[in-house]
Amino acid sequence: MIRDIDETKQPLLEHLIELRRRLLWVVATLLTAFFACLYFAKPIFAVLVQPLLQAGKGTLIFTDVFEAFFVEVKVAFFAALMLTFPIFSIQLWHFVAPGMYAKEKKAFLPFLLLTPVFFAGGAAFAYFVAMPWALHFLLGFEGEVGGVKQHALPGVGNYLNFVTRFLFGFGVAFLAPILLMILERAGLVTRQQLVKGRRYAIVAAFGIAAVLTPPDAVSQFMLAVPLYTLYEFAILAIRLTHWRAARKAAAAPQVVEAEDEDEDEDEDEDETSPGRNLGPKSPPGGGRVGGSGPI
Repeated sequence: MIRDIDETKQPLLEHLIELRRRLLWVVATLLTAFFACLYFAKPIFAVLVQPLLQAGKGTLIFTDVFEAFFVEVKVAFFAALMLTFPIFSIQLWHFVAPGMYAKEKKAFLPFLLLTPVFFAGGAAFAYFVAMPWALHFLLGFEGEVGGVKQHALPGVGNYLNFVTRFLFGFGVAFLAPILLMILERAGLVTRQQLVKGRRYAIVAAFGIAAVLTPPDAVSQFMLAVPLYTLYEFAILAIRLTHWRAARKAAAAPQVVEAEDEDEDEDEDEDETSPGRNLGPKSPPGGGRVGGSGPI
């Protein structure tokens, strides 16, 4: 059972100390995961290059002496961020939860739990669907142009930037329904405003896709379409939430009326019960019951 807000008051210094402790946990976890991932940097990068192999390109080059080394460092840091994201969410929850009421905790906790799920879903969609299609399209420009042969020789650094932009871009974009539902729950937007703003949502989806994906039409289109689909999903989820709340509100008066009827019946039974009537009352002004005069 979720307890209500903690009534104890803490000074600002203690809040800052608590924040520092949570940040130290996050940093320590991130560093531990980074060094562990650095040891497995080559196998992790081998997973990231699978879409490139599926697109028919089996060669990566590096032109800078330190490029291959820094690629492994970036791969380790990227993997550490992905692994420690749930830890960061848990530490954030432990920091803000004591200052929230029970209703606020119940409203915020499901969104916090769904955030890693939606982020992982976006990254998986980018890895298994968007990246192979984008690579097939971009590498399709190989061939002969004006008697000159052009070949794609992607560098390891450029390819890693391409992968990370796709994975983070799609992962963050798939958090849009959660953000919209939080804004609606906080009263900053309404469902009617979201329904009327569909045209602006389409423009915003393509704008976000242009920022988060590489500068090609295929990548932007493949992110904009799921992003707008998630916008419609958020509207549907908000509508279902309101429908459930309306059903509970409609059922609440019936429960109250039933409880009131039960209380009235209990009172009637108490008044008519044998133990309730203890005998005739004394007449006004005193005197014995059945007597002929005052005592």
